[in-house]
Amino acid sequence: MYVNKNFLKCCSLFLLLVGIGNTLQAQTVLQTAYFKIAIDGKGYITSMQNITKRPFREFSPADKPSPLMTLYNAKKRVYSYPEKAVYSKSEKIITVVYSNGSSARIRIEPHAKYFKMKLLSLTNSQDIEAIQWGSYHTNITNLMGEIIGVSRDTSVSVNYAIGMLALNDNTIGGTADIQGDAAPFQYIIHSPDDKRFPLPAHLHEGQVFTLGGDGVNDVAFYGHKEPYYRILYGNAAEVDKNGRISITYQSRDRRSPREVYFSLIPNMAINTPNHLQVQPLPGVDYIGSSIAFWGSPDSTALMDVVQNIVKAEGLPYPTVNGKWIKDPAAYVPDVLTEGGQYDHMIDYTHKLGFKAISLYDQGFVRPDRGNLGYLDGRNFEKKPLKLASGNLSHKEFSDLAKKYNIVIGRTPITNSLAPGTKDASPIPSDSIWYQQKRLLAKNIDAVDTLLYVNDPTHLQEIGSWEGHSKSLNIIKIGKELIHYLGVSDKAPYRLLNVKRGYWDTKATSHQALDTLYKLQVTINYGYDGLIPNMQLQDKIAEYYADLANINGLGYYDFDGQEFLFNNGHGYYSTKRFFRKMFEKAKVHGIADIRFTGATLSEGSWHYQSIWNVGGGKNLYDAETREWGSATSQGKDLRDVSYANYFPVGMGGNFPITEKSKVEEYEHIQAMAVGTGATYSLKLNQKNVESCPEKDQIFKVIRTWENARAANAFPRWVKQHLVDPTQSFRLEELDTNNWNLYRVNNKTSGRQLIAKLTRATGY
Repeated sequence: MYVNKNFLKCCSLFLLLVGIGNTLQAQTVLQTAYFKIAIDGKGYITSMQNITKRPFREFSPADKPSPLMTLYNAKKRVYSYPEKAVYSKSEKIITVVYSNGSSARIRIEPHAKYFKMKLLSLTNSQDIEAIQWGSYHTNITNLMGEIIGVSRDTSVSVNYAIGMLALNDNTIGGTADIQGDAAPFQYIIHSPDDKRFPLPAHLHEGQVFTLGGDGVNDVAFYGHKEPYYRILYGNAAEVDKNGRISITYQSRDRRSPREVYFSLIPNMAINTPNHLQVQPLPGVDYIGSSIAFWGSPDSTALMDVVQNIVKAEGLPYPTVNGKWIKDPAAYVPDVLTEGGQYDHMIDYTHKLGFKAISLYDQGFVRPDRGNLGYLDGRNFEKKPLKLASGNLSHKEFSDLAKKYNIVIGRTPITNSLAPGTKDASPIPSDSIWYQQKRLLAKNIDAVDTLLYVNDPTHLQEIGSWEGHSKSLNIIKIGKELIHYLGVSDKAPYRLLNVKRGYWDTKATSHQALDTLYKLQVTINYGYDGLIPNMQLQDKIAEYYADLANINGLGYYDFDGQEFLFNNGHGYYSTKRFFRKMFEKAKVHGIADIRFTGATLSEGSWHYQSIWNVGGGKNLYDAETREWGSATSQGKDLRDVSYANYFPVGMGGNFPITEKSKVEEYEHIQAMAVGTGATYSLKLNQKNVESCPEKDQIFKVIRTWENARAANAFPRWVKQHLVDPTQSFRLEELDTNNWNLYRVNNKTSGRQLIAKLTRATGY
């Protein structure tokens, strides 16, 4: 049989063109001013391009297209992926059909600098506990911002970042399969530059390691100084075996009861997970989940794109000195008091140009709604702040500081309900959260120590995940707290080593079938406390706003900030807590509360000003000019903060003593400005007054801070300032101009390297 070859060629070409046409028709191409994406007919992002310069660079890996949105069945622990997608340009809605038969309608709105995506509806959703945006895979291998979900290439040749931000509280950074919605605190292997920092043969990208130390001492966590050991404070960004970075957000249906097996540090034996019931929250689910997806030149992403998203979408926008707290020109250190004497603290702070005094030597503030927010009594009759001229209450001291635009602050233990406070004891609240709920199997009187339970499951677990403190192994029946350790292994099941009337509660009789709650708790070492349920936690957040308003506080150092994860709602819990505090502060008409804390998460990123946890040589050693000489804490936290567009912290550090020299503080300030760092300057009045160079030191710090607030340091200058082998001196010519010199401390020689000028708008 004769076949015309030309005819076959024409048919083949026709079929090929039809196939290409169908493919092109199925592709949805969207763009912003800086970023172009393509979504194929299956619902996958197949192209992400930088369109700010030609040729357009492609950031979507050819072998890893990115699902626009996936669905998570938590009971089966499986994801459902897109199979078909149709985009309506007129409605700006894409309909995605999934492998489990679900169908999602997602609005995608291109804005000038970002894409806004919002889940409008989802069918066949009864088994879907969470939806997940992405993961969105990139071929970037440089910096991973695991807290806010950003993939960054900071090199001069590429200079591009791709990221996401949540646009509502119940959309949080990270993957949907994370227990308790707070990702494990651990190390991962990732080299930010495989040429400068090649991995040893025994390590590979994405390899996970646990933290160092005993699992309780937080300083000892940080045990790897190598640059490719990257500590993680979230998983909104992850790396694959090739070091390529993916970013992810998720939203969960929180309306139904569920149980998680949660620990923030699950890989350490002392911090093994506990089984935790999670409180249902009516009206909080994933319909309406929304993100901003963006791509931009990295060098301008924070101030040009991220700030634009935050303002346009009405996200939290705290300010200091009229500037957004994420603006590097708004980064400013604080004073941290030592020694308990305050005669000159306000004067010191004013001379330094700082804006806050942390009264750290006053100890912890424990949330106690019983005092109605009055730290020093209803008439401010207590005078804990010592001055030679007469002791003062917090309110009186804050009034003095306010004259210089300075706020004062304290260190609370976040949401830990301590013994002796209104909601804990001697009459415990009914709004304390619990790990497990059981029934009492037999009647007991006020002295019985034989307590039988209907079900022993998980009651053998001790305390909470954090350290499993034996002293905090507490149950609640009615208004009585009871301590126990262990449960019998055979029926009838009874609690062992029982102590009635714990924390000075009243031991009373209880009836069979009374409810027994194994309470969720914190850790000991002075942090001892119970965890509130979500409604009581809301009230605690508002309490801190009341406390600030009544006592004139404008700064908090939230120790035990990780306790906000202990109810099983993770970053959502954190975000909700700080929203409640800021909203109540706004009602009071007080300025945005400046705060640091024990951790940093996607839940606190928008609200939190700084992160000066720890201190001393663990954070930055000014003598060796090293980010953590005693441990790797300084290096680790620097890398986390910088990658997530957050001010780096040098901790409580650099005390001024009789031996302090001006040159030390020139270097400290140069490194702080170059890195984008703040610190808490430890000031003991007695020690400061013994320093012959104190006034010169104050002047040096003030000079650098004036120039920083003026946004006077261009990028190329900052690259010099972070070089620890160089020394610098900054001279202020007038309020708008400075000269920066490179100096030789041995010969006293100096070289002018830059004339700096106040930037427009600053």
